[in-house]
Amino acid sequence: MKHYTLLLFATLLLAGCKKDKEENNEPKEVQQLTFTAQHYSKKTSLPCKDNCPKVTIDVPIAEGPEVASDSINKKVFDVVRKIIFFGEQPYAANNYDDLMASFIKSYEELKNEYPREALGWEGDVNAFIAYRSDKVLNINLEHYTYTGGAHGYAGKRSLLFNPETGKSLTYSDIFKDEASFTDFAEKQFREKFKIPMGKSINTTGLMFENDKFILPQNIFFTDEGLLLYYNPYEIASYAEQEKELLLPYNEIEQYLKVK
Repeated sequence: MKHYTLLLFATLLLAGCKKDKEENNEPKEVQQLTFTAQHYSKKTSLPCKDNCPKVTIDVPIAEGPEVASDSINKKVFDVVRKIIFFGEQPYAANNYDDLMASFIKSYEELKNEYPREALGWEGDVNAFIAYRSDKVLNINLEHYTYTGGAHGYAGKRSLLFNPETGKSLTYSDIFKDEASFTDFAEKQFREKFKIPMGKSINTTGLMFENDKFILPQNIFFTDEGLLLYYNPYEIASYAEQEKELLLPYNEIEQYLKVK
């Protein structure tokens, strides 16, 4: 009886070891981050003929690893929330439907107060995955808003993420030495826009703060290289529109931590 007990114990032990070995050797399936395009839209309920006030929002919704997808979705929504609003502060909305409803409500309240005024509001956001690698996820966000006045405002935003964690990438995450890259970018910027070294960076009518070259608020990763993009009003008047500079990867490889 003792012999059979020992034999049974040995058999179970070997089976357990084999199972552990197989589990350790088998590649574990990693849940991938995926995106689904989502469309939102809303129009005013007030009577109108042409150019009826409306909001249109197209965004990629991240799905997959919860921490990463939640981080990305929250960041994208927060940026959209700071674009689609009227007044001094963004709306306290928690989702896209509430955000659009708040925007349309602001229009309708103003229209009811000034019924004779021709108010043709518009809010449009189009966000999409423009670049993706193992280290970088770049969501481009193109937007246009009009809430009265001489003209609306169009711009672009670059949202950069670590695709594994969903955390936003800062310039210190992207560049090995931000100061050295900035010096290189300034030389290329001056060459493109014909601003001699040694002369004021604002000599041609630009409006860099403190007359000092700085990197733009938005940098885009593209297949060709890194795009430095200055939105209207960032370094120039609205009439000057946006300014951009494309730096090929083979010229900036030494400055990059990720690509």
